Amino acid sequence: MYFNYNRILIPIGISVSIIFVLIITRSILFKYIHIWTGKTETKIDDIIISSLKSPSLLWCIALGLYLGIELSEIPAKYIFYLKRIIHVVIILSITFATANILGKIFKIYIRESNLPIPTTGLAYGILKGSIIIVGFLVILSYLGISIAPLLTALGVGGLAVALALQDTLANLFAGIHILIEKSVRVGDFVKLETGQEGYIEDITWRTTRIRMLPNNMVVIPNKTLAQSIVTNYYLPEKRMSIFIPIGVSYSSDPEMVEKILLEEANKAVRDIPGLLGEPEPFVRFVPGFGESSLDFTLVCQIREFTDQYPVEHELRKRIFKRFKEEGIEIPFPHRTIYLREEKEWKK
Repeated sequence: MYFNYNRILIPIGISVSIIFVLIITRSILFKYIHIWTGKTETKIDDIIISSLKSPSLLWCIALGLYLGIELSEIPAKYIFYLKRIIHVVIILSITFATANILGKIFKIYIRESNLPIPTTGLAYGILKGSIIIVGFLVILSYLGISIAPLLTALGVGGLAVALALQDTLANLFAGIHILIEKSVRVGDFVKLETGQEGYIEDITWRTTRIRMLPNNMVVIPNKTLAQSIVTNYYLPEKRMSIFIPIGVSYSSDPEMVEKILLEEANKAVRDIPGLLGEPEPFVRFVPGFGESSLDFTLVCQIREFTDQYPVEHELRKRIFKRFKEEGIEIPFPHRTIYLREEKEWKK
């Protein structure tokens, strides 16, 4: 029996030629689009182009194969299944491309707007996951698969999965609870009850990541964070008070000390970044009479938590220098000890 190889070679040649032409056209098109997007200020067009690069290559190959199959003499039943495979691959690629585009646009839009929606890994994952689920449902509908029996099977199997993944699901729902409650947000500076403190870097489906000031990362399960006592230094606002204790000799005049502290604090407002002049600094004779000194507290407002370190550094230097100029002593701790001789004690 003679087999005509032209029935296969010709369609393959046509497919390869079409794919080659489409890929060349795609490359030229993307080159000019890149030039155009480089002149625009928005980032959305850059995101769309970068997200469509890989899928567009797949679409060129799929279109070439589709046309080659149409021109071939492959039996109809095989053509039917091949076309379905190509359609499913195209739907999948469109789904993932759409998820990437909308996810990245979501991040940029929320970051640049003032909407009270957290741009976390969890929110990003939920958005992408929802789009991918819709894509799979479209594929099932295209293939003629009924969703109702699948949902029933998932309901029965979901119970077993839930029991096996209790910790994972607990962390997932704890992360959703944290996002909804907004007690902790990405970018906030927080302190945990265990002592670690830093900026909230991201809230994912399982963990929350905190970048500490030494640039180390603390990774906490969402469930643990939701059950912990957390101090958020950015709520209700970033501005906060700092308390600087200052002790002077008992021979000092309290009125003079208070005047000097206020003068130095008010002058420093103009020079020290992060130190605020409203509300104005004030001094309190608290805690008061110490064992070796008169103890005052200087109260100032700073822009945010991390500003306290340079502010306190500069204020203490200025106050120390001014005290030396004014002759005000900062005393060392001392005690008076009375000694009695044994003979006197016996009398």
